Amino acid sequence: MKSRVAYFGVFTALALIFSYVETLIPFQIGIPGVKLGLANLIIVIALYKLSLKETWLLAVTRVLLSGFIFGNYFSIIYSLAGSALSLLVMNYLKKRGGFSVMGISLAGGTAHNMGQLLVAMVVVETYSVAYYLPVLLIAGVITGLIIGFVAAEMLKRLANINIEG
Repeated sequence: MKSRVAYFGVFTALALIFSYVETLIPFQIGIPGVKLGLANLIIVIALYKLSLKETWLLAVTRVLLSGFIFGNYFSIIYSLAGSALSLLVMNYLKKRGGFSVMGISLAGGTAHNMGQLLVAMVVVETYSVAYYLPVLLIAGVITGLIIGFVAAEMLKRLANINIEG
């Protein structure tokens, strides 16, 4: 049990470090809200290495801590919505089988952006922000593939590390 707590702490620290590193990277392509999502790399790996309950806890912990440290109230709300929908979709596809880590991450990236867009519609009280959907879907596909590729490579290297039990 103690080692599981230590692993959870390591995953949380890595997610926060990646969130911080992402604030340092000048990844501005002129589209508001589009980020690489480096911290999501840890969530994808956790989906394969931790229980679903622990992965949910990690995702919420990461969003809350990084939001309080690097963001604001609205960034927390948007990130929670995106993370929740993303994790639901990724877990469903993982359980269903037949999807690679890259495919699951791609779906998670697009779901994350759709979750944030849904919250934006509620916040601004109009559906007109839906015009932004194609841009967010393309961004989600690209970032999801990048994160998925890196996660797949890391999972290969972590294959001998057994966190269960």
